[in-house]
Amino acid sequence: MDWQLLALSFGTIFVSELGDKSQLATLSLSGNSKAPRRYIFLGSALALLAASLIGVLLGGQVSQFLPTRLLKAIAAFVFAIVAIRLLSSHPET
Repeated sequence: MDWQLLALSFGTIFVSELGDKSQLATLSLSGNSKAPRRYIFLGSALALLAASLIGVLLGGQVSQFLPTRLLKAIAAFVFAIVAIRLLSSHPET
């Protein structure tokens, strides 16, 4: 097992998931629900696991057809478009 890769992927996902919408939704469910908190934890953990599994499987398949450099360029372009749209959007008043 490549422990360095495991630590890098864990750290990256852990930091990127802190304070996102799914964490806020989980906090809201935990505070408003009468259900045991372990069900909320298991549900949110399984959802993150499933989303990560889909990303890994699709990423593995796509990387067989497209070179890594092109994938990084596409991701950079998409993130730039999202950033520009967020910066230029005007909230409705």
